[in-house]
Amino acid sequence: MARIIDLLIKSDKIVWFDDANGDKMRIFDGYISIESGKIAELSIVRPENARTFIDATGKTVTPGLIDAHTHLIHGGSRENEMSMKLHGMSYLDILRAGGGILSTVAATRAATKDELKANARRSLDIMLSHGTTTVEAKSGYGLDFDTEVKQLECTAELNAEHPVDIISTYMGAHAMPPEYKENRRGYIDLMLNKVLPYIKERGLAEFVDIFCEDAAFSVAESREILTAAKNLGYKLKIHADEIVPIGGAVLATELGAVSAEHLLATDHTDYPRISSAGVTAVLLPATAFYLMKDYAKAREMIDAGVRVALATDFNPGSCPTENLQAVITFAAFGMKLTTEEVLRGMTINAAYAVGRQGIIGNLRQGMAADIVIWNAPNPDYLLYRFGINHVETVVKNGKITVNKPTFKL
Repeated sequence: MARIIDLLIKSDKIVWFDDANGDKMRIFDGYISIESGKIAELSIVRPENARTFIDATGKTVTPGLIDAHTHLIHGGSRENEMSMKLHGMSYLDILRAGGGILSTVAATRAATKDELKANARRSLDIMLSHGTTTVEAKSGYGLDFDTEVKQLECTAELNAEHPVDIISTYMGAHAMPPEYKENRRGYIDLMLNKVLPYIKERGLAEFVDIFCEDAAFSVAESREILTAAKNLGYKLKIHADEIVPIGGAVLATELGAVSAEHLLATDHTDYPRISSAGVTAVLLPATAFYLMKDYAKAREMIDAGVRVALATDFNPGSCPTENLQAVITFAAFGMKLTTEEVLRGMTINAAYAVGRQGIIGNLRQGMAADIVIWNAPNPDYLLYRFGINHVETVVKNGKITVNKPTFKL
């Protein structure tokens, strides 16, 4: 009996990355065969039998996008802070006025699990409709045992229910909760002795992240918390050098973190060390745009050999967007990154940032069939024509999950 392929895609602009040649971007003219949710092969000759065929000739086909840094689960919103920002109020001024992260903490603590899931499900739908097929989601808006667990349980349940794959990160060390303002040691001990062991035992998080910053957690505190997490078997991430270069990126290299994130203020002399340690730099250009700050020095990092991933940083305070296509615009025009660098940063490099290299982020045989068909005649068009949604079809684990009519090019 002849072999029958589940799904066959034809295009003259299939983008894949050649791992053996410095992750060089390649354009392939041919067919992608998909079986049992995985890529069976890329071929120049059309296989004979396919249950479903998509002719994407004249369209661009890429791996599904990976959003490697989000704060998906949270309550409330903070549009009331916009006028404050635009009138020049600083983060600390907004915090004193009752805004900032602690307002989101209060809203997240007050929200039910169903409310948090409903909000996050809408966000996941938006992400998927814009081409994101895998997302990393951090906790960190509970800052207590019950709410942090509630956030992580929401993540686990949505991962089982929604087409988008969600990779879970515990980030209780996001800020100091108000009830521990005068007892930093008490909150650190709560995380070390209760929260970290509990969520590890229940498999609620794969990674642990920390905000290593002058106004958050010191290098010494970050080292203690992350070392304890590593000893429990967690993989590590670090919010590093976002405002002040206190050494968070260097700490990431010392502890073998998978990624260091933000890096707006990282000293250029640290770039070779980040590169040699194999730490992925997760850069967040939409956050810099929203906060009206200078962008991270992506070009210098890439020139120094740093693996650079690009993500949204979706959160209610400093980057309220779920759209990775918006990040394409800011990375291109704000960081001066090329089409190849942008696409690599949202696919194969982002896979490294979430520990999924070799599984997602590329179009190689045996990898997950996470694929986006773009209503774009070539990859450059995704950067050129900004402000619109270019997605025509999204395939997730071999299944068509988004398929919509698009305008004629």
